[in-house]
Amino acid sequence: MKTVMALWQRNLKAFVRNRTSLVFSTIFPFFFLYIFNSIFSNEFVEDPVAYMLAGIIISTVFEISLRISSSTIDDMASGFMKEVLVSPVKRITIAAGQFLSSATIATAQALIIFIIGFFIGYRVESWLTIVYVILMMIFVGLVFAGFGLFLATKTKNTQTFQIVSMAISMPMMFISGAYIPLSMVPNTIQIIGRFNPMTYAVAAFRWVALERTHLGTQELINEELAFTIGNFTVTPMISLVILLGFGVLFLALSTISFTRTDFSKLNRSKADSIEW
Repeated sequence: MKTVMALWQRNLKAFVRNRTSLVFSTIFPFFFLYIFNSIFSNEFVEDPVAYMLAGIIISTVFEISLRISSSTIDDMASGFMKEVLVSPVKRITIAAGQFLSSATIATAQALIIFIIGFFIGYRVESWLTIVYVILMMIFVGLVFAGFGLFLATKTKNTQTFQIVSMAISMPMMFISGAYIPLSMVPNTIQIIGRFNPMTYAVAAFRWVALERTHLGTQELINEELAFTIGNFTVTPMISLVILLGFGVLFLALSTISFTRTDFSKLNRSKADSIEW
């Protein structure tokens, strides 16, 4: 546990010290809020600002939990990871420290945006909503931190990781309903969206953030917080279960990949030349 906390504190300090990244990661999401806010004139969107803000927040958790995983590549190249592995610590413990710190940083960044949201019109009727929102941020952050660690251990190169993560994250965010409701995109895109874990993360998060937990199934479908696949309805609770399944899968893949990586053969020059 001490090793997990040590890695967690180290990565968190590195994030706080990078003030430029912190500032731009906070400001940039509001650009999407400004651009896409005018789109939400749909009758099912009662509060466009809150609806869009919820999508932005959970997308921020997703994007940052992936991006922060690139620190693992830096640790590989700098030799830090090899030094840690010399100690009598299991690799699964080191992996836990890496994706726990990624999830924490992603949650902290999203929480800043969430707080700013109160100054631009976002409101909640119960303080418990704030607690549930934070728990959802942590949950989603942990799910996709495992995915980010898996990509990092496979690419072994910062530039390659950035290209691969961008190529994966951008389509996942835009085909999830976070920015544009899925009802506004072609049917083919809607079908693809059903296989996107971010679709379920967005639906479950909006269900909590917009305080729609009291709605019936049909009302949830009308607000695109629930989906129908054939004769089966995916409610927000089922979305959480599906997301948990993806989380277990990503955790397993990242842990296996991390434990099988031979860090002794990696140095900065080699890491810069290895492609996925």
